[in-house]
Amino acid sequence: MLTKIREKSQGALAWVILTLICVPFALWGINNYLDTGKEAAVASVGDRDFYQRDVNKAYEQYSQNLQGLSIDEQTLKTQALQKLIKDEVLLQYVHAEGLVITDEEAREFIKSLPYFQVDGKFSDKQYKTLLSSQRISSGEFVSRIKNALTMEQFQHSIVDSSFSTQYDAEAFFKIQNQQRDVDFVAVPLPLQSSIEKPTDEEISTYYQQHLALYQMPEQVAVEYVELILDDIAKKVVVSDDKLKAYYDDQKELFTNPERRKISHILFTVNDKVTDKEALDKVLKAKNDLQTKDFSVLAAEVSDDKLTAKNGGDLGLFNVGVMEKSFEDVASTLKLGEVSNPVRSAFGYHLIKVTELVAGGIKPFDSIKTDVIQAYQKSQAENAFFEAGEKLTEMSFEHPDSLQTVATNLGVAVKKSSLFTKDKGEGVAAEDKIRSAAFSEEVLQGNNSAPVELGVGRLVVVRLLEHKAATKRELSEVKQNVVSELTKQKAQLQADEKVQKIIEKLRAGSSMQAIAAENNLSIKTEKGLVRGKNKLPELLSNAIFKAPKPLVDKPSIFNVVLANGERLVVSLSKVTLGTMGEDDKKQLELAKKNIANAFGQTEFNQTLNSLQRKADVTVNAKTQTQ
Repeated sequence: MLTKIREKSQGALAWVILTLICVPFALWGINNYLDTGKEAAVASVGDRDFYQRDVNKAYEQYSQNLQGLSIDEQTLKTQALQKLIKDEVLLQYVHAEGLVITDEEAREFIKSLPYFQVDGKFSDKQYKTLLSSQRISSGEFVSRIKNALTMEQFQHSIVDSSFSTQYDAEAFFKIQNQQRDVDFVAVPLPLQSSIEKPTDEEISTYYQQHLALYQMPEQVAVEYVELILDDIAKKVVVSDDKLKAYYDDQKELFTNPERRKISHILFTVNDKVTDKEALDKVLKAKNDLQTKDFSVLAAEVSDDKLTAKNGGDLGLFNVGVMEKSFEDVASTLKLGEVSNPVRSAFGYHLIKVTELVAGGIKPFDSIKTDVIQAYQKSQAENAFFEAGEKLTEMSFEHPDSLQTVATNLGVAVKKSSLFTKDKGEGVAAEDKIRSAAFSEEVLQGNNSAPVELGVGRLVVVRLLEHKAATKRELSEVKQNVVSELTKQKAQLQADEKVQKIIEKLRAGSSMQAIAAENNLSIKTEKGLVRGKNKLPELLSNAIFKAPKPLVDKPSIFNVVLANGERLVVSLSKVTLGTMGEDDKKQLELAKKNIANAFGQTEFNQTLNSLQRKADVTVNAKTQTQ
């Protein structure tokens, strides 16, 4: 649970900086700063106007981030607009307060971003290519990064100054470790065969009220060009001289690393065992190895109980995992050799190498095929980046065609079959491709920005065919409507039965009597702990949100599970939690995470206060487009 709290608090901070960077980068396109003619603003913050295209672009970004979740489109657009407003309110406030980030700080931050790095180092070519693909200048991007970092600086000034007390942490664990006892019964849906069939009038009315459910979804087909690094690599001409030179220069790529397995016996040094006592123990163990097997002795005396049961086995030796003193010895021992006592922060070790396979470079002739592939790929990378730049520039300069791009790059213009926002085949099986194809930019007849599909594949798509969503006639979907109405009637009957059971339980009837009367089975769970039970998540959440029972009067409520199952639950007992030994070990982490949560709440309240005071106008007529 503490890990989840930490993830959520860090996620909130990370989301802010990520959003502030992504919104300028991907949503506040350069067109927002061009003349907008007579288009009405959706919203205004001070002298900054937001237009429908801003909301649409924000919506597209949100849609990509939330793929797989069922969220109403209009709700998402409203959330996107509110996010744009909050960001602008905060930006204007920090500027008014004189908070600044220097150009040097912004440049250092940009260099640290993995998007602009090749082999772990900042690549100017990668930087320019990605900015070009987003159609934004370096100066403008640096300016927006400075804005984002300034806003983050203000957030940190609030969040990082927050604190929590021992009392807060103890209160958290009391709630977290609380135990609850429940009884519950499942109320089944009646068989559909027992449900009265819907009338023609009911069918027609439901169909008219839910036309959106009975449509052929919107579809598009696209044409596209793609750059694939592996395809470029296959065209690289090779010769034995070039291959051997590459093999000699890149020997680390073709070398088998040494394989070394080790075991150890540990005697810890702590507040109960002095350094001398641990040293005496390890020297005695070293002497005992003259008559005992290492693995047997490890199982008997090692303080590392986790490895002791496996004879002290630590597995394959990897540099950088253990302390230097330990690694220096472990890396030089011969097969079967046992070290002298080695001191680490944990105590004293005896180390033994149990498996050793020497490393070495693979012979050229045995791996020539691998060398060819590695050589071709390395030679193709520059060509791929250059082609990517050309793809970006030309698809933008010629937005109404892909043929010019294809001719210049020597690739074919390919075509997809029709696909929807949620499903496609071939290239359209990729979520990013479908998102690009249904973007406002592409639907208006322009080429998309390059879409990166993994490492070494870039695709630009263009609308080929667009089919709007169309209504399906009632005759086509009548059986579906009948099935849905029948299901709803069954659910209504089950809900009515649930309410009658709840009323009787609250009136004093026992769960046993109710179960017998309705031929239902009772399930009992005692000592349930939050987050540590096997109940369905919806049921578990409801149990721990339910009010505590009164004296001799259980708390009664119902839950509808994701599969539609109806449950009636009786919460009979709540036992206050206590701090266990494991909790005490995490006390400082708990205080830190609780303080972070307090700080994030304070920041959100501050941001809401700033928004209430700001000059914000929302055009109700345009925001729902």
